[in-house]
Amino acid sequence: MNYLISLAAALFLLLYVSAAQAEALRVGDSGPATDLSLKYELQHAIERGLGWLAKNQNPGGYWSQPDHPALTALVLTAYMGEPTGRMRSNPPEFIHNGYTYLLNCVKPDGGIYVRDMANYNTSVSMMALLTAANPAFEPVIRNARNFEVGLQDDFDKKGETDNVLDGGIGYGGTYKHSDMSNTMFALESLYYSRNLAQDSNEADQARELNWQAAIRFIERCQNLPGYNDQQWASDDPQNKGGFIYFPGDSKAGEMELANGRKALRSYGSISYAGLLSYIYADLKKDDPRVVAALDWLQKNYTLDENPGMGQDGLYYYYHTMAKALAACGVSELVLADGSKVDWRRELSKRLLNLQNGEGFWMNENGRWWEKDPVLVTSYAVIVLEIIYRGL
Repeated sequence: MNYLISLAAALFLLLYVSAAQAEALRVGDSGPATDLSLKYELQHAIERGLGWLAKNQNPGGYWSQPDHPALTALVLTAYMGEPTGRMRSNPPEFIHNGYTYLLNCVKPDGGIYVRDMANYNTSVSMMALLTAANPAFEPVIRNARNFEVGLQDDFDKKGETDNVLDGGIGYGGTYKHSDMSNTMFALESLYYSRNLAQDSNEADQARELNWQAAIRFIERCQNLPGYNDQQWASDDPQNKGGFIYFPGDSKAGEMELANGRKALRSYGSISYAGLLSYIYADLKKDDPRVVAALDWLQKNYTLDENPGMGQDGLYYYYHTMAKALAACGVSELVLADGSKVDWRRELSKRLLNLQNGEGFWMNENGRWWEKDPVLVTSYAVIVLEIIYRGL
């Protein structure tokens, strides 16, 4: 059995949501003619974005930085997700060169990185290898999967979540603690590669994540008393249900509540990362933790900024938003004032308006590398592909 091809099919079904499923979930659709028109616009924008990326590949087969294969992997994932499927059926030579570069970054320990940020680079590279649907990549993905499992934190007493960082995954290497973003990337790659571990004939080499410990870490990043056992967890209306970067630390800072207590601010991009992580951990849509996360995200919905962070990480916010809402099967968001918004249409229009005349996207705010047009264009194209499949 060709496990990788069937896995890739499942990946596209789950990650991007099939058109039939999206149609069944949609409420208040404005009609197939509008969908067709918008799909033409999206296809055009996707082609322009991919065209710009094709012209900006380095001779070594990589994009942007040779020391961070994740950047190349995001480009390859964007190409392999192209809606017509032509890239998957007959990839051009420069795509082959990109995959060759990725394979050259494989380490003896199974990771896919050059020097640092081992988890981030490996996780994102695994997704690019999965979307290639190439059986030759299966051993590489399986070894990378085992490497990822080995990065899960378990401080203090082994086998117990007695440390607030237990169960999560960080950058790896010199970065000594787990965080919600890296945990999300790791869980994503493990979730979509799980069949490779289950079908392995080399049982002694197949390792599995401690998923219950991972869930515990996710809980400890959510402002939700009753599930989060940390004293800082707040149920105030402004933060309840949202997420912070890692237990005790929010990139959005803190705020003083009316009762004098200080709360760590929940913020947009990492709250979508938390929601995605729950999904990858197989929590159901009606689970109170998922419901609370989605409730915070709906109340704080905006496309003008990354809620709580301004323009910092804006395209990462769009990227995690599209993935999470599509994976959750959410077609409309119910906002704080009771109004409803079709996030696919709103987000697609936003990205269409932000695309540069040359075909790329870039954030003028450089936080988290978002002045790099390769990174941001990859994010934007992947988002548009997700939306395209949901129309």
